[in-house]
Amino acid sequence: MMSETVVTMDGSSNNASNNPRQVPTVKTEPGQPNPLAGIRLNVPYFRTIPGILKLVQLAIGIICMACASPAHVGASHWFLFVAVTAFIATLLWCFVYFLSIREALKLPINWILSELLNTTAFAVLYMIAFIAQLSVWSALNARGTASNIAAGVFGIFNTVAYAAGSYFLYVEWKSSNTQ
Repeated sequence: MMSETVVTMDGSSNNASNNPRQVPTVKTEPGQPNPLAGIRLNVPYFRTIPGILKLVQLAIGIICMACASPAHVGASHWFLFVAVTAFIATLLWCFVYFLSIREALKLPINWILSELLNTTAFAVLYMIAFIAQLSVWSALNARGTASNIAAGVFGIFNTVAYAAGSYFLYVEWKSSNTQ
């Protein structure tokens, strides 16, 4: 990469590559399409039922992670693993929809089916995780029991949210599959 040196009127030089306010420009050839040209903000998606469910899943996921940490027993380790991975995956799906990446990439990916499988897997994993969390912490009489039981209860709520998301994705996938 070449750095550009600018000489001012008083004879001092200024290295333009060290200027943090200078915005780099990207030049594309006239024949090459810009792969990021289709990215647009898609805020109205989060006013639909699947969009609202994703936001609910993120909010409940934050509560689950806050209540179950720090993990003191093996069940909490598993519960936090599921909560964190589901949170990250859901956050990625939110970015996919928020930035309209599905429409911009034009890849031969069945986006609805892949999201359906992802959401269904997390519904099942959350179900296993909240059962483990509640079964271990309800038998213990230790410090932090209340917050970990609350994490398990919010895990139930997030299981329901992921199951509802799976249902709506299944309906959308079936309707797009029959056409």
